[in-house]
Amino acid sequence: MKKSLLGCLLVSAAVSTAIILPAGSKAEAASAITQKSVTSQTGVIQASVNLRDKPSMSSQVIGYLKTGDKVTILEKSTPYFYKVKTSTGKVGYTSTSDQYISVTSGSGSGSGSATKPDNGSGSNNGSSVTPPASSNVNETIEKVIQTGMKYLGTPYEYGSDRNTTKTFDCSDFTRQIYKEGANITLPMDSRSQGTWVKEHSGAVYDINKLKRGDLVFFMSYKGSDASAYKGVNPDKERITHVAVYLGDGKLLHTYSEKSGGVTVTDFSNSWKNRFLYGGSVIK
Repeated sequence: MKKSLLGCLLVSAAVSTAIILPAGSKAEAASAITQKSVTSQTGVIQASVNLRDKPSMSSQVIGYLKTGDKVTILEKSTPYFYKVKTSTGKVGYTSTSDQYISVTSGSGSGSGSATKPDNGSGSNNGSSVTPPASSNVNETIEKVIQTGMKYLGTPYEYGSDRNTTKTFDCSDFTRQIYKEGANITLPMDSRSQGTWVKEHSGAVYDINKLKRGDLVFFMSYKGSDASAYKGVNPDKERITHVAVYLGDGKLLHTYSEKSGGVTVTDFSNSWKNRFLYGGSVIK
């Protein structure tokens, strides 16, 4: 009788296991399907933005999304790009920044919200937080630049609020993208950032020796004639502007409302005349 009872119990346990395991697998599959489906959300365009053929700032522009347009968010392809489908059926990629798109339905993790900016009120109060020694410098610099690129077109505002990414002035912009892209908190203003670069990596006075991702500092405009800038001492002149050097004679920065906010410009003679020095944030 005991052997018979024990046998029944073993058979029962085996059957129970056989039933439970498939149920768990079904639950996991259902969870996976649910997670996949919630990426299909509706987004409303907040400001005019490009629609690209690939999730990259260097990819081809295939259209434009205007304020008020509604799109279906198919997936979050990278931290900076949504894959979307327009009301006309065109599929492409656009910025995830909440400057350009807001999610109005669905409950997935891809909310399109920009990283909350640091307001300098923490214990560091503008000091640098050095990245881990094992981090790849070039990869980190590229991440900083890509962070900056996602803010292209963000309006310029002198003395912009450090608690929002809706507007930037020059130093607010450089501070924000290094905070987001490299977890480095730079000082609040361009002059303090210039001093920080000198103290942490040293000043570079030769434009030809600047590296991609370097901060570059400028003096006030004194006219278009190069002679107006002769005899200037770059260490004593007052810094009035900061930008990020992209290499190949390009600058990423914001400097006026008329220029359209955050933009990429040539390192033109006008900027070269005003150039004081530059330097690396990440070594």
